[in-house]
Amino acid sequence: MTPKTICITGATAGIGQATAKCLAKEGHRLIVIGRREKRLKEFAEVLRKEYMIDCLAISIDIRSREEVQNAIGALPAEWRAIDVLINNAGLAAGLDPVHKASLDDWDQMIDTNVKGLLFMSRLISPGMVDRGEGHIINIGSIAGKEVYSNASVYCATKHAVDALSKGMRQDLLPYGIKVTAVHPGAVDTEFSTVRFKGDQERVSQVYKGFEPLRAEDIAETILFALSRPPHVNIDDILIMPSAQASATQIRRK
Repeated sequence: MTPKTICITGATAGIGQATAKCLAKEGHRLIVIGRREKRLKEFAEVLRKEYMIDCLAISIDIRSREEVQNAIGALPAEWRAIDVLINNAGLAAGLDPVHKASLDDWDQMIDTNVKGLLFMSRLISPGMVDRGEGHIINIGSIAGKEVYSNASVYCATKHAVDALSKGMRQDLLPYGIKVTAVHPGAVDTEFSTVRFKGDQERVSQVYKGFEPLRAEDIAETILFALSRPPHVNIDDILIMPSAQASATQIRRK
């Protein structure tokens, strides 16, 4: 695959970090985006030294339209032609029924999972349209395919990612731009630590008794979608641990 300029949000941990490493091994130029500036800069330096690639680190909160606009608008000339956008940043906050859930948690999930994805896509896709090529990959979830209790708003945001991916694919079809949605099941990352706000006792129960997916599994799936020939687009992928059959059905030992 010809080296491309690829932008990855949520690149400081989990799926985003694993994807950056996977694509760096293939020789791609990377724009890595995340909120934790020190961690992001250190990671970018690792990518440069270990994989000998060009890497630009941008520390912003994608929930802020102003920050996203300023960052994309200020890209150096040599970084403006972004071939691939990977909308990976996302989170779940809390696991409560709708009548007890935190409004702050709702704001955080909606602003990150939906609005952040839209801000990034809106500002990067026009360049793809002008060039008549590009690829947008949105990271969804099994929660975007089915709903489970105590997670109504998280599921709603991931259903939105599923719908947005379909709509974007239709809107961008005339311009030769691919759109792929990748929907993982249970993945052992910081996901549960964030959801339960660092409560390690609750986190330890999430992946107990079965082998979940690893971030690297999703990274390899993204690489597969990116490496298809021009006439092939992977529209939608649902990837699950072999021990998981639905959002809530898991075979534990």
